[in-house]
Amino acid sequence: MTRSRTRRTPARVTASVVTAAAVVAAVQVLSAPARADEKPSVPPGTEASAEPPVQVDANAPGLKMVDGATLAPAKVLDIKSVIESEGGEERREDTNSDVKYALQAEVLFGKDSARLSPAANGRIQAIAAEITKENAKKVRIFGFTDDLGSSAHGDVLSKQRADAVHSVLAKALSDAGITYEVRGYGEQFPIADNSNEEGRKKNRRVEVSYPRGAGG
Repeated sequence: MTRSRTRRTPARVTASVVTAAAVVAAVQVLSAPARADEKPSVPPGTEASAEPPVQVDANAPGLKMVDGATLAPAKVLDIKSVIESEGGEERREDTNSDVKYALQAEVLFGKDSARLSPAANGRIQAIAAEITKENAKKVRIFGFTDDLGSSAHGDVLSKQRADAVHSVLAKALSDAGITYEVRGYGEQFPIADNSNEEGRKKNRRVEVSYPRGAGG
């Protein structure tokens, strides 16, 4: 007589435990408040703002949470596509709601200068054509520097550079009915490490961003 035996699979049990722990950890992370000293990673007003497509019921019977845990507000994370030139001189970021160009200062200006180089005009004109294609009605132009020199000097230089780019865009798009926001943020909101020249070069930049419009 052959006796059948049932074998347990420890791997499956382990997987179940890990999954449960992961869910608890995720709930705890979602519930944690933001730190008061945490600095924003992007300039104010440029954060993703899409509304959640589905409402989540925190009291749903199928939603299991540890005692005392609560759900953080639901939000939609932007899907971001990033294209960067080989040398990093130009970077384009596309999300479901916005387009952003980041041009290194060396592409547009001389050292410690806000005067546009001869090559800069063509690059800015190409961005103007993209803005026209998207039929965007609001354009942000933000200047940034590295952290060398005084903070006050960086604030002034970054604003002067943003103004210079704005002057070319405004002339190219004079009939488009566009509202501009032009700011100089100096050394704030770095996108790379300021402790080396490669990182500082990326931080010395002008960003041109606009929402996707009806023309796309």
